[in-house]
Amino acid sequence: MSTRGASLKGLLLAALLVSHMLLTKEGVTSMPICPNGSVNCQLSLEELFDRAVKLSHYIHFLSSEMFNEFDERYAQGRGFIAKAVNSCHTASLTTPEDKEQAQQIHHEDLLNLILGVLRSWNDPLIHLASEVQRIKEAPETILWKAVEIEEQNKRLLEGMEKIVGRVHSGEVENEIYTPWDGLPSLQLADEDSRLFAFYNLLHCLRRDSHKIDNYLKVLKCRLIHDNNC
Repeated sequence: MSTRGASLKGLLLAALLVSHMLLTKEGVTSMPICPNGSVNCQLSLEELFDRAVKLSHYIHFLSSEMFNEFDERYAQGRGFIAKAVNSCHTASLTTPEDKEQAQQIHHEDLLNLILGVLRSWNDPLIHLASEVQRIKEAPETILWKAVEIEEQNKRLLEGMEKIVGRVHSGEVENEIYTPWDGLPSLQLADEDSRLFAFYNLLHCLRRDSHKIDNYLKVLKCRLIHDNNC
């Protein structure tokens, strides 16, 4: 590698490190649901919920930061927000819009809904992390956040399956999810169309991660604190 190439790589690594330090400074850190990645988690239900809530908040924080950065850099003046309304691939899942609506749903149904949304993001997050590298002059911070969100979504899904297994006495619903067919849109030759596809995906990710964050707080309050929050 040339001296210039090595210098550039060093600068990029430094930028990623600074980004991670800033996230940590804000009090938002990632953590596995179970210590050391243990499959047979011995944590209490309350501890599992504590970790899931922190992890969901971290994911929503990252998704909001990534969307805002992308919006500022690529979407200004393109009118993307008007086209992004109600076009998320998870729209077929009937989800409560806020905490008040979530309160009206039975906890088992709400848990299954969270699983469905998390599973519905498995495939798009994998491709987002790979395809975002193809965007012209894409900041390394966006790439890092895309990769980090993919990893943390998997951890949160694993944790939620453990929680559902406890609450449902071992029964975990494996069929609820919405397939995603948006990969061709992320690979379009037309720049405006391709950038809108990324914008829409990030917009939906921010929306869904916020919903999951709210639902988990409702469930924790209901199941752990008997609605005394």
